[in-house]
Amino acid sequence: MIAKITRGKTIRRLLGYLYDTVRAKDHTDPHLVASWDGFAPDPGRDADPKAAMKRLANTLELRLNQARNKNLNVPERPVWQCSVRAAPEDPMLSDGQWADIASRLVAATGIAPDGDPDGCRWVAVRHADDHIHIAATTIRGDLRTARHWNDYLTADRELQAVEHDYNLRVVVRGDRTAAKRPTRAETEKAVRAGRHRTPREQLRTVVAASTSTDEFFHLLGASGMKVEILRFPSGDIRGYKVALADDTNADGQPVWFSGSTLAPDLSYPKIHDRLTASRPISATRPQPKPWYQATAATERIPHHLDQRDDPASQAHITALAEAFDVLPLTAPPDLRPQLTQAALAFERASRSRIKADHHHARALRTAVRGIAHQPPVGDGAGLAMFLDAAILAILAIRRWYAHRHLDQQVQATRATLTHLQAAYEHAAAAPLATLTQRHPAQRVADQHAQQLRQTIPAHADHVLSDSAWPALATALADAEATGHDPKQPRARNRSPHPIAFERATTDRSPLPR
Repeated sequence: MIAKITRGKTIRRLLGYLYDTVRAKDHTDPHLVASWDGFAPDPGRDADPKAAMKRLANTLELRLNQARNKNLNVPERPVWQCSVRAAPEDPMLSDGQWADIASRLVAATGIAPDGDPDGCRWVAVRHADDHIHIAATTIRGDLRTARHWNDYLTADRELQAVEHDYNLRVVVRGDRTAAKRPTRAETEKAVRAGRHRTPREQLRTVVAASTSTDEFFHLLGASGMKVEILRFPSGDIRGYKVALADDTNADGQPVWFSGSTLAPDLSYPKIHDRLTASRPISATRPQPKPWYQATAATERIPHHLDQRDDPASQAHITALAEAFDVLPLTAPPDLRPQLTQAALAFERASRSRIKADHHHARALRTAVRGIAHQPPVGDGAGLAMFLDAAILAILAIRRWYAHRHLDQQVQATRATLTHLQAAYEHAAAAPLATLTQRHPAQRVADQHAQQLRQTIPAHADHVLSDSAWPALATALADAEATGHDPKQPRARNRSPHPIAFERATTDRSPLPR
């Protein structure tokens, strides 16, 4: 069950909408189910609906008019409205049950506290089977304004109790760590301008590709965004704001966004902490293969999650989100849609109230900076290897969040997995085909098949019947040719082509909810 709270200026206009059945075709049989005293006029049941509507509006406006006549302070928007909707699979609630839910909500939010004779006047209108609207004026009987701060949170907590008491579907609720969503007006404006990425998405990508705050501001300007750096009197940076080059208001001025308003982790202090936790990339000393380093660091994430160090674990999750932000820039065009959706989904999953200690994820974050400047080459084995490791890391992260009852993050990891799996299947096709074409001699393949039966007897038949077995046999032969023992655990003995092993031994079917 979910609630949506809004505020308005006139109660008459709201009542007209709630009882309208002409323009609002989905409104059927609008009527009161509850009110502040149980005796409010009901235009839906009165023989003279217009007269009843006038009496109801006058009654609800009474205290507003009294406060105004005495020149007391009245809010600019004194009308409070809360719509409450049940889930589609919930049983149909009776008018009496909806009345109880409405009474509980106005009490919990401070509109009409239990036992308070001066509580605000309110009514609950039902014009559909699955929801009600609570309408109230926020001037109390003592002509003071009701204290209903944080009403959304208190309503949400009360609805959790309602779900339990009425055996309704339990809705996954947020922890207030999600980034602010673009408004409808901002989204429509971006579509009209032909922009496919919001300022927040651009900022996250630039952060992931930067190695220092100076480079961060340089890349922002190079990406076509206007940047204004804000400083303290001492000259130290205290923040920044950005604007899209072609995004102006009615006066022709740029529409500025501060980083912290776009997302909590895009404030300057948090960006500074993340970037200073990365190892600087030397321009003179050759760097290890960044795709290999990113894959190796991602493979270690499940191990880090098992160490019971939540700030360190959150740092690794945040660093993995930065890697996903970079992938759409470096991946082949046909993979970018799925990788972009995976990055957007995991952006939500990477946020929680656990404060990250970013120094613990320096290896992965430094590798991410490297892959941002080095697209995958050849048959794309480097990208496929990374996606392979990332899928297993996401499975571990989902379990880690579930143990901490972070339900929104769990849902976001599910969405991430869907897009990552689709991208992996596409990315792994070419490397697996290359390995299959280089199949070893039959004697060598039979030898590895026998070793497989001895090492993992419970899974051997599944692996050997998989279409990726020829590629795995080639990978095992390559590993043996370079001096490795294929029978050793992968963590201590990495194959040049681990995707063959993962493709053959991991069930890639759609994940259960």
